[in-house]
Amino acid sequence: MKVSIITVCYNRKATIAQSIQSVLNQDYPNIEYIVIDGNSSDGTQSIIESYSDKITYYISEPDKGMYDAINKGLQSATGDIIGLMHSDDIFYDSTVISKIVNVFNNTPEADAVYGDGIYVTNDDKEKIVRNRIGGQFDFSKLKSGWLPLHPTVYIKRAIIEKYGNYNLDFKIASDTEFLLRYLFKHKINIVYLKEYFVKMRMGGLSTDHKRFIQVLKEDYKIYKYHNLSAFQAVFLKKFSALSQYLK
Repeated sequence: MKVSIITVCYNRKATIAQSIQSVLNQDYPNIEYIVIDGNSSDGTQSIIESYSDKITYYISEPDKGMYDAINKGLQSATGDIIGLMHSDDIFYDSTVISKIVNVFNNTPEADAVYGDGIYVTNDDKEKIVRNRIGGQFDFSKLKSGWLPLHPTVYIKRAIIEKYGNYNLDFKIASDTEFLLRYLFKHKINIVYLKEYFVKMRMGGLSTDHKRFIQVLKEDYKIYKYHNLSAFQAVFLKKFSALSQYLK
């Protein structure tokens, strides 16, 4: 199986090299690596270009935000399986993609695979501040705000082509709408792998506490959009996140 990994970025000079290297260090041999830059102005482009011989596809141009950039990556991807590596994050270790492919190979009916992740401080110490254990999938949990950790979700390209890209009507939490559409509306077959996939740095778009209220409002709209009990789902989702910090 070919695995397409997409990294989108804008002005991530401080972290982009580690993210790229993390992908390149994977021991799985058949990876298509796609990097979409939003016309960075801080030197990010030069760092990406220094890896040009190892990146399958790279463009740098203005976009309409992160999800627009991801959609560009999806349109360029040719792999059997597609996943994301955000420009602030790194893989947990070099064997992650091999383990994911092994699940797909041993579970032909799987449309998607997800796992666990940790959030770390945005410094050299990388102190763990949040432990995000996915747990086994249960359809009923979707109504209570549960979703798999977005960067751990790897989906067959054929499924994405069938059910569509990210909805650009949602600027901050389109990943929530994407996952609800696939899991709640279309009920794809998703399999949990009890392994850590990713280390996520605090301070990215989804972990910036200054955007908390904006994310809350957009999450509410998304759950209403899918005819779910929005207040209950959003409240329980945020409560669950708090418990992960406490642990």
